[in-house]
Amino acid sequence: MTDGPPPLSGIRVIDASTILAGPLTCQVLGDYGAEVIKVEHPRYGDGMRHHGAAKDGVPLWWKLVSRNKRTVGLDLGDPEGAEIFLELAAGADVVVENFRPGRMEAWGLGPATLHERNPRLVILRVTGFGQDGPYASRPGFGTLAEAMSGFAAITGEPDGPPTLPPFGLADSIAGLTGVGAVMMALYHRDVRGGAGQVIDMSILEPIITALGPQPLIYDQLGVVQQRSGNRSSNNAPRNTYRTKDGSWVAISTSATPIAERVMRLVGHPEVIDEPWFATGRDRAKHGDLLDGYVGGWIAERTRDEVMAEFTRAEAAIAPIYDVADLSADPHVRERQVLVEVPDEDFGRVRMQNVPFRLDATPGSIRWTGRRLGADTDEVLGGELGIAQERLAELRERGVVA
Repeated sequence: MTDGPPPLSGIRVIDASTILAGPLTCQVLGDYGAEVIKVEHPRYGDGMRHHGAAKDGVPLWWKLVSRNKRTVGLDLGDPEGAEIFLELAAGADVVVENFRPGRMEAWGLGPATLHERNPRLVILRVTGFGQDGPYASRPGFGTLAEAMSGFAAITGEPDGPPTLPPFGLADSIAGLTGVGAVMMALYHRDVRGGAGQVIDMSILEPIITALGPQPLIYDQLGVVQQRSGNRSSNNAPRNTYRTKDGSWVAISTSATPIAERVMRLVGHPEVIDEPWFATGRDRAKHGDLLDGYVGGWIAERTRDEVMAEFTRAEAAIAPIYDVADLSADPHVRERQVLVEVPDEDFGRVRMQNVPFRLDATPGSIRWTGRRLGADTDEVLGGELGIAQERLAELRERGVVA
């Protein structure tokens, strides 16, 4: 039951970041009530405005990643633009930026200067490789993190090339990690009476964390994980399987009782008594045998039949969906995983809902990503008190938009 404002009501965030991790952090903070001010270059905007599909020249991804944000066009490289940014930061709780190390300092906007104006400020600095180390000055993108982390090396078929994801995986992991980092820093400040602080977050390190115990296994056993397609070295049967009507399903048997149910369902309960069946690790060594049994059974039935039988047997299965399937799924619809939101360009658009549910202080989507500089006058004029004459002069010079 809702009994109060959103949980981050009263928190002001300055989003000075671009593609994609920092903006995603700010998107989620905004979803849960933070007041997010998006600061973009007045001529070029955030590069996210030029990423992905567009309709009638209007970028669609921007509608998602910049929802719940007010947008201000401001050139941080101009001394007057930098001074205005300092004024914004003086009244903020959080600043998120992802420029190369040293860039903010060169503009006179480094952490020391920001904290001189606002000691309570939490500063999230997102880079490809971190603020120090031999690679700190390199351009950093999610693709590079996916390559270096070990993700690409273990993704794909055993006889195929290393495979990169067709979406911003490393950036998205970093963006969601950034939410937790910011909240920890705010907790330290607001609950424990601490000061503001600087968060140094690379795109590389969160995806390494997400990949699990690979470094530990290598350290202790000298084992380098190899590509295994859709199989897992931790359990079996675990794969994708084609049904009689040409659809695909995926199953997982991480828990041995689930594996037992699957093998009984497909008519091979005898393997359950094999000594190797007791652990997922040992079952994975017999993946060919188990996949043959499971895949053969599934190939003789339609997807609906397979789903019904697995559900009845309480065995873990999911259909392999494309986005059209996902949008039509009754569970997705009932839980409003995707929601329609009013939009200034298209009337209404459908996008992902807020990522988790709080029963007392839920998040919400209040508006979609806005046009460049849509809120400059309101924020800089109405809230910072910059006179309209000065704003007009700054616009003429290209300092604001």
